[in-house]
Amino acid sequence: MARIIAGVASSHVPAIGAAIDNHRTGEPYWQRVFEGFERSKEWMRNAKPDVCFVVYNDHASAFSVEMIPTFALGTAAEFPIADEGWGPRPVPVVKGHPELAAHIAQSVILDEFDLTLCNKMEVDHGLTVPLNLMFGSPKEWPCPVIPLAVNVVMYPPPTGHRCFMLGKAIKKAIESYPEDLNVVVFGTGGMSHQISGQRAGLINSKFDHAFLDNLTKDPQKLVRMEHLEYMREAGAEGVEMVMWLIMRGALDDKVDEAYRFYTVPASNTAVGHIILENRIKGAKKAAKPAAKAKKPAAKKAAPKLKRAAARQKIQRVRSK
Repeated sequence: MARIIAGVASSHVPAIGAAIDNHRTGEPYWQRVFEGFERSKEWMRNAKPDVCFVVYNDHASAFSVEMIPTFALGTAAEFPIADEGWGPRPVPVVKGHPELAAHIAQSVILDEFDLTLCNKMEVDHGLTVPLNLMFGSPKEWPCPVIPLAVNVVMYPPPTGHRCFMLGKAIKKAIESYPEDLNVVVFGTGGMSHQISGQRAGLINSKFDHAFLDNLTKDPQKLVRMEHLEYMREAGAEGVEMVMWLIMRGALDDKVDEAYRFYTVPASNTAVGHIILENRIKGAKKAAKPAAKAKKPAAKKAAPKLKRAAARQKIQRVRSK
């Protein structure tokens, strides 16, 4: 059976894509951003997913104000790269997984989530920039991708609760697919940013860090957050973070935080990134070592300090 092994969340700042396309990643301004994703690319090389399910928002590339689906699932065999005004990005065409996508559509719609099904759809930087950050710039993307476009551009966007519950329906669908596949679910967009109006350039690092903490430890706090709170604390475009809740809902309740990265600014936004791993089912806790004879207190202190240092080095955070 298919299984979800992990969730990845990442900002999808268009300027990051431009830096990649124009070979400017080594410039001092961009270097700190791309260095933060080096460990992520290593993690992805080791994870070797068979399919990626990528939640993103369309930026008037496939849709417009004439047609605004709340949730649009890509069911095609491939998804061309959209021309966002300066030509399509020079990245590979995104290959889909129509069989798994059709299975997800059937399962999720029968679970009463009314998806729009797209057998033809172009994808923009909202999807391709996170792929670059996690896979680099290959000639072909290393695995099929199923896109899910979410409306967070025109009012009303879906609530955080709706997104979280859709994630759970997607988890149920993927885990009932009979083929043996490892799937990674992406949530993209955010973090705090506002690109127009009197608060243009707003970045709220305190809010962003709290969001990342709760995404791992207590996502129910985020599920209850209303749109106005996102916009007040994280800027008008900060509401994109509801898409991260689809990723979180698709994971198990208890996860391990494998990696986190945060930096400001990139263009005029905060860049946030997190990797959450499902715990391996059936794994048993390591047996406690047999009791040893008591040693003098001074000699016991050193091993304890070593173990504490090792835990700090690993920097993994566990959910409640």
